Amino acid sequence: QVQLVESGGGLVQPGGSLRLSCAASGISFSLYTMGWNRQAPGKQRELVASITNEGSPNYADSVKGRFTISRDNALDTAYLQMNNLKPEDTAVYYCNAARKLVLDVLNYWGQGTQVTVSS
Repeated sequence: QVQLVESGGGLVQPGGSLRLSCAASGISFSLYTMGWNRQAPGKQRELVASITNEGSPNYADSVKGRFTISRDNALDTAYLQMNNLKPEDTAVYYCNAARKLVLDVLNYWGQGTQVTVSS
């Protein structure tokens, strides 16, 4: 059974930092691209950052220079370090694991963790 378990969310003041973790089980973690997506109330889910199985990161323009995605294949865990947080970063953050096969795409999601940026 595949599980992605996010942790590290919470309430933080503007300018503060949080580190999200996504612990994976039931998959060959090192073969998957890991992503962090977020969904704010009334808005569509959007990709925040992703990192390939080879460690190449990609970021949404809105978080470049503030967020850093990383992974530890020995621990089957992905991270999202979020610095200089802004109120517009408030959302539920979801971890995603994806792997392209020849004729299929494997795609798994975590349950989400709330991040609230407010003074």
